[in-house]
Amino acid sequence: MAQTALKLSSGHSMPVIGFGLWRAGPSTKDLVFEAIKLGYRHFDCAADYKNEKEVGDGIADALKQGLVKREDLFVVTKLWNSDHKHVRGACEDSLKKLRLEYLDLYLIHFPVAVRHTGVGSTDSPQGEDGVLDIDCTVSLETVWHSMEELVQAGLVRSIGISNYDIFLTRDVLAYSKIKPAVNQIETHPYFQRADLVKFCQKHGIVVTAHTPLGGGASNVELFNSVSAIEDPALKEIGAKYGKSAAQVALRWGIQRGTVVIPKSSKVERLKENLDVLDFNLSDADMQAIKQLEKKARTNNPKNFWGINLYA
Repeated sequence: MAQTALKLSSGHSMPVIGFGLWRAGPSTKDLVFEAIKLGYRHFDCAADYKNEKEVGDGIADALKQGLVKREDLFVVTKLWNSDHKHVRGACEDSLKKLRLEYLDLYLIHFPVAVRHTGVGSTDSPQGEDGVLDIDCTVSLETVWHSMEELVQAGLVRSIGISNYDIFLTRDVLAYSKIKPAVNQIETHPYFQRADLVKFCQKHGIVVTAHTPLGGGASNVELFNSVSAIEDPALKEIGAKYGKSAAQVALRWGIQRGTVVIPKSSKVERLKENLDVLDFNLSDADMQAIKQLEKKARTNNPKNFWGINLYA
């Protein structure tokens, strides 16, 4: 299935729809294989998701059976907070688990370093006060230059950032030799972040929308948040096109020039999420969705880290 793509500043192309692998479940290997059969070519992983091996196994099976070639895929993974002083080792660890020779995109997962607990451990160590044990001895500039070295070494084709605000993104642009190709952030109809999206796009940085559906029921349970895809306005718009509220939210994300990476542990939902390239929302629909803004972040690691990094 042909997918549209956005050209990155690195010169490579990135499919506008991807499969987000966070909490993909115990059947991750099979889900990845089925997703490739359905037409997914973009897979969004992270060391912290603790399923890179399963993702790699699914990709390996698809390659072995000739469903795709390696160059057909766009595989993303992320540097965890505890590995900011061990960038190359962390990247090589992810490559080994994914059974790949190179990554299409490698991101700094969060703009914060924590105490190192071993390459690939993905721990979030906390002090006696229950607050994240932040390492203040390594700068984001140092980490970024280590990321640039991965490109020069041929381990990574494109590099980028994740969960960076305007100020931190501006800083990267100031000190980088290789500009960030992508900034992956939470954005959806209830948390639109128009200024950050606009800033990135103005400076040639593609925005990937993680949690593009507002998290759905799983985030409601995990973060006590509100799900955008339950909004009556999205359902009403979807009815005009014969689409679900989720499909409308994804289409909105694509039409505003972002990449979307919804996740699901159900094959039927994976199929539905991919089926958003055959219609266009009207200007009136786009304007109606703009009015749904609630500035409602759903994915807040404060629940786990004891500190609100977005304060």
